[in-house]
Amino acid sequence: MPSRVVAPSLLAADHGDFAGGVRAVEESGAPWLHLDIMDGHFVPNISFGPQVVADLRPRTKLHFDVHLMLSRPDRFVDAFVKAGADRITVHVEAQHDVGATLDAIRAAGLPAGLALNPDCDPARALPFLEKADLVLCMTVFPGFGGQSFIPSALDSLRTLDGERRRKNLGFRLEVDGGINLETAARCRDAGADTFVTGTAFFKAPDRRAFARAMSA
Repeated sequence: MPSRVVAPSLLAADHGDFAGGVRAVEESGAPWLHLDIMDGHFVPNISFGPQVVADLRPRTKLHFDVHLMLSRPDRFVDAFVKAGADRITVHVEAQHDVGATLDAIRAAGLPAGLALNPDCDPARALPFLEKADLVLCMTVFPGFGGQSFIPSALDSLRTLDGERRRKNLGFRLEVDGGINLETAARCRDAGADTFVTGTAFFKAPDRRAFARAMSA
C-alpha cells in the first residue's frame, strides 16, 4: 500500500492570492498541491489554465497534481507538461482515447492518473489500470468546491482497491470532494491513500495539524 499523501486543492484558496495559497500548503507540510483545471464544458465551471500553473511553478517545490476536467484532455497534455505539472490525471468519461492519453502522459515522463465521477461504473476504469499510476475517485460531482461527500463513491473505492490487490498493481488511489478528517477516515477504510482536501484544509484553524491528522 502506498504511503498516505495529502494534496490541498488550490481551487479552495483565495483566487486573488494563489501565491498565498501555495505558501499555506507549504507551511502545512503537505507535499502535494492539487490543481483543478475546468473548461466549462466537461464540468459546469471554469477555473484556470496552464499559464497559472507555469507562473506558480518557480515559486514552490510542491508536487503539482494536475487534474484535467476537460472534454478533450488529450489536446492539453503537452501544455501542462510544459507548464510544470508533476503528474496529470484525465477522466475516463471524457471524449478521448483514454489509453492513448495515459500513454502520452507517461511518454512525457510524468505519472498518469485516471479519474471517474461518482456515478461512473468503476468497470470502465478496469481496462486501463495497468497504464495508471493513480486512480482518482471523485466523491462529489466536479465543478465546485464546498460540496458534501457522496457515500456511494466508497463502493467504487472498494472495487478499485480490490483490483489493485488482486493484480498486485501499484497505482495510488485518490479521493476528491467533501474530504475532511471524518470522510477521509471512511475513504482510508475503503482503500484510499491520497486525499485531496479543499475547503476543510483552508478553513482549518491549524492547517499543519489538519494535514498531519489526515495523513496519519
